[in-house]
Amino acid sequence: MIRHIVLTRFKPDVPEATIKGIYDGLADLTDRLPGAAHFTGGRSESPEQIERGYMHGFVIDFDDWAALQAYADNDEHKALGGQLVAHAAGGIDGILVLDLDV
Repeated sequence: MIRHIVLTRFKPDVPEATIKGIYDGLADLTDRLPGAAHFTGGRSESPEQIERGYMHGFVIDFDDWAALQAYADNDEHKALGGQLVAHAAGGIDGILVLDLDV
């Protein structure tokens, strides 16, 4: 299984409703794509408070690398990813992505 982890440092003026809309879109897409499951996302509530500005994140589990690639190639994913980049502080520099083979 591949665990896809995305952390985002959004611009300060981006409303929580906008972020929720993007995450809702990603959750809906996850539900429809074969090999993708368990979208979980939101705002950090960590008591450690060491997010370093990356206050939002999400996780999606994929059956394998091919399922992750199908997600990456999906036009709806590309559009939602474009929204993430547009709203992230510094564009792509405000996004961290980790893919773990677990």
